[in-house]
Amino acid sequence: MQMQDLKKMRIAGLMATVLVLSACAGGAQRFYAEAGSEYDTGGFGDATMNNVLVMSGERDYMISLTKKFAADVQNTVNFAFDSAVLDESAKAVLRTQADWIRQFPEIRFRVYGHTDLVGSNSYNKSLGMRRAQAVVAYLSSQGISRSRLEAVVSYGETQPLVFTQEPNEQNRRTVTEVSGFVGKGKPSELHGKYAEVIFREYVGSAVPAQETVQPKVSGSGG
Repeated sequence: MQMQDLKKMRIAGLMATVLVLSACAGGAQRFYAEAGSEYDTGGFGDATMNNVLVMSGERDYMISLTKKFAADVQNTVNFAFDSAVLDESAKAVLRTQADWIRQFPEIRFRVYGHTDLVGSNSYNKSLGMRRAQAVVAYLSSQGISRSRLEAVVSYGETQPLVFTQEPNEQNRRTVTEVSGFVGKGKPSELHGKYAEVIFREYVGSAVPAQETVQPKVSGSGG
């Protein structure tokens, strides 16, 4: 047998050995891997992790619920110039807010009152407060306990949406936001209320929702 043939045989034998070892390693890896690991895209356990972070206080549950509230319903209403009177469009929006709030009895809310930049700061602060109080009163008339509207805060003219010295309807508004859960304590002491909200949402998501038309908010200028 020629030297060249011997070399070919040795190379072929070496390649066969490598293939056998690779197959064994692959088999061992498959044997010791978790069941279903080939289907895991990296998101398995995210829901549990999110709940743990919320309950430990490492993730702000109020921000998450506030975003959900604003996504589900219109969280602002507007007012006429120098007025804290709710028009019919504002009341229609607040009724949709009340419907949402009733579905989440564990949650408290805060109403922020705002004005445009016309007028003195002290007067606008008082006007913003009266607007927020009008919203609280109307939500209460829809069956929402005042104890769940834990605070009424006025920003007056300090946080305009549109920075202009002219009268502006967009700035004459109230904003309803989630402020926390009913009852006091750290997130870890909420006795599963956050998980209860999420579970109810999960079950509710299986029910076909009826299409609703959100009312438009309009008001006079000035």
